[in-house]
Order: sequence, then C-alpha cells, then structure tokens
Amino acid sequence: MGRRADPCNHEAVAVTLSRDLVVETARRQLERDGATELSLRAVARELGVTAPALYAYVDDKGELMAAVAAEHFERLIERIETVDEDDPLERVRAVSRAYVDHALESPGLFRLMFNYPPSTAGEVDAFPPAARAFEVASRAMTAARDQGLLRSDDVDTACMVMWAAMHGVAEILLMDFGFDSEAAESLITSAIDTMLIGLVAYDRRW
Repeated sequence: MGRRADPCNHEAVAVTLSRDLVVETARRQLERDGATELSLRAVARELGVTAPALYAYVDDKGELMAAVAAEHFERLIERIETVDEDDPLERVRAVSRAYVDHALESPGLFRLMFNYPPSTAGEVDAFPPAARAFEVASRAMTAARDQGLLRSDDVDTACMVMWAAMHGVAEILLMDFGFDSEAAESLITSAIDTMLIGLVAYDRRW
C-alpha cells in the first residue's frame, strides 16, 4: 500500500500495489519519457512508495522492461486476432497493416518490444510473448499456403519476408520524414501490394 497525489485535489490517495499496476505505470512512463528515463525510483515516485517496495513485484529494471514489452506484444496479438477477413490473402494484408498501425501508435513501446525479439528456431530462451505474436501473425500466411495461394510452401520464409517489409515501413514512418497521412497510406499500401505480388502464386495474382 502506498499513497499517491491526486492531481485534482492534491490530497494523498491510497494505492494498492500490484504487479499489474507497477507494469502499467512503467508503460506510461516509457511511452511518455522513453526507456532511458525509466527507473524503479521514478516508477515508485509516481506510485507514492519507496523503490524497495517494488521488489515484491519485479526483480530489477530489466525485468520490469521485459514485462512492459510482454504486455505490448499481448496488445499486438489482440489487434491481430481482431482481423476477421475470410480470404487468406486479405487477412495477410490486414495483419500486415495492423503491425504498422501498432508501431505508429506507440513508437517507444514498439522499439522496446524488439529488445525481446520473437524466435522461430526453438531456442529455450525465446521470449514467449514475441514468439506467440509471430505464431498468431503467421496463421493467415499458413491458410494462404494451405489453399495453394502462395508460390512456395515455406510459410516461415514468406512470413519473414512480409515482416521485414512491414517493419521497414514502420521504421521509415517513425523517422518523421514529413509524410502526411496520404503519403503514409500510399507507402503502406504499396509495400503490402508489392510483397504480396512476390509471394502469391502466378496463377492467383490479381
């Protein structure tokens, strides 16, 4: 239990600590101030407790940042799982767009996620939320393969190719080169179309 200042009346209000609250507070600070400004002391200060009180919920800053990254991967998974396109290729298109949208909405958290990248090689120390996000995103490509819509049966490579393209688009847009909304939309759409043309079987192209 801690006490936190209420910004409306400036009176101390009771705060019941939990791991979820600690992680959510860190997430807000990361989004607002960036990873370099995050510390257990800063999180504790916002919660109105001392830094040692947080050790009941996280071991150190590294674990806290991993927890924030895991939570943001879960949000990406939720976003992907809302895609309801029946056509597998349209699902690939929508999932690809969801990935870029996720990046643009929270740039700092998006970059933090890739301190804990997904693994498709079965390493013991793979970061589970990242690996699960890759698995969920790959379902659309797997469905396209199963319907004979792809040039190759190698779903992992097809997913990596599309992911590389979408990650690159996201990074370019986050560099703030002055894209307006129309130009950004054109870049995203063109990249998805170009990748699909390369991945789709010749007799299934539109």
